[in-house]
Amino acid sequence: MLPEEIKIGIADDHKIFRKGVILSLRPYTNLKFVMEAENGQDLIDQLEKEQPDVILCDLKMPIKDGIDATRHITKHFPKIRVIILTMYEDERFVGHLMDCGAAGYLLKSTDPSEIKRAITDVMRTGFYLNPFVNKVLIKKNYSKQKFNPSLNSEVVLSDREKEVLTLVCMEFTATEIAQKMDISARTVEAIKDRLMERFGVKNSVGLVFYAMKNQLIE
Repeated sequence: MLPEEIKIGIADDHKIFRKGVILSLRPYTNLKFVMEAENGQDLIDQLEKEQPDVILCDLKMPIKDGIDATRHITKHFPKIRVIILTMYEDERFVGHLMDCGAAGYLLKSTDPSEIKRAITDVMRTGFYLNPFVNKVLIKKNYSKQKFNPSLNSEVVLSDREKEVLTLVCMEFTATEIAQKMDISARTVEAIKDRLMERFGVKNSVGLVFYAMKNQLIE
């Protein structure tokens, strides 16, 4: 269930862009901007006092860039979702940022309605996959993702693991999966944790990418 108010932070070294994003999302009254940062280090420093639910983060920033900031946030503030909002339409960045723990990747040309939808989705499911990210998967350009499973052994899933993985890829939450499978949400989380450990990924996004890349679901 989504909170009545979603707290948002934005990190970008161009003030006019930050203000433009904030203004463009003002019609969505459930989104409240609680933080503005002009670089990655400024963002991290502010997180000691205020933790938003979602951060819109640029990539190229002075002092500390968005990649390093994302790594730090996902490690030290795992409940915060980071959505990359950048001008870099480079497919290599997508896989790398998702591997760092980002929950979504948007271009700065994205319509405000999609930014709002991305924020809602990462709060609901933990990730947001748009056509640009899906294109990367389809073209199989996610080759630099640092998965750790053995490439010489076939991945064998139990029926329950496959069902959970399939529903995760369909963007259902742990609670929704539990209801569909008639098991507890804690059991769902345990299965997800086990799959993430086996596949060498960090989050639900990694599970989706791994499943699609290795054709584990139909």
